[in-house]
Amino acid sequence: MSDSKPADQFFDAAIALLQRARDEEAENIEAAGTLLADTVATGGRLFAFGAGHSSLAAQDIVYRAGGLALMNLLAVPGVVGVDVMPATLGSALERVDGLASAVLDSSPLRDGDALVIISLSGRNALPVEMAMSARALGVKVIGVTSVAYASETKSRHVSGTYLKDHCDVVLDSKIAIGDAELTLDTIPAPFAPASTVVTTALLQAVMATAAASLATRGIEPPLLRSGNVDGGHDWNSRVFEKYGDRIFYRH
Repeated sequence: MSDSKPADQFFDAAIALLQRARDEEAENIEAAGTLLADTVATGGRLFAFGAGHSSLAAQDIVYRAGGLALMNLLAVPGVVGVDVMPATLGSALERVDGLASAVLDSSPLRDGDALVIISLSGRNALPVEMAMSARALGVKVIGVTSVAYASETKSRHVSGTYLKDHCDVVLDSKIAIGDAELTLDTIPAPFAPASTVVTTALLQAVMATAAASLATRGIEPPLLRSGNVDGGHDWNSRVFEKYGDRIFYRH
């Protein structure tokens, strides 16, 4: 690491990754946004799933001011975020075979829906099985992952495959193995992860693309407004009423 401050180094690393994602994933972002718009236009529902810290990016596009009201969180108990105690249990659950299928069996997901699956490594049983099982139901899958893991790590799914192998569209976050951008001679481990910054930006770019794609078809995107601006609650109430049968986070 150079003589510049660690904070500056992190910002530089994050900005470089964002630029790579913008330039190298433009086609995939367009494809993912179009897929979501197609789903909305044909009456389908939208879902997002991520385990552990990957759940942060999923939550960022659910019930979000400026976001599509139809995006729902597909929650797996003990896996969403680090609220489970002990936090290490969440990591263990990601490696449990059969958990994804059990969750999908009791979820509202159906043929014609779309599911965004976020997994940095894409190697654990949960995201791989989630993608495989969802596609078997007729659900379109968008995967957000670091493709590098597939060539440098071993899959933990019985099939030996990764999330990227079971998606209709894959977004590569470009994050290096280990998800830590900085090193320092006086610190024995790399530090400062950037996966949340990049993954969230990728997904917001996809959501923006979806909204614009709907608008070009003459369909008003079902967007939410901030409850902290005047008229926001009234606006959202109308959206909820119109699309209530496709919104599950209010039940």
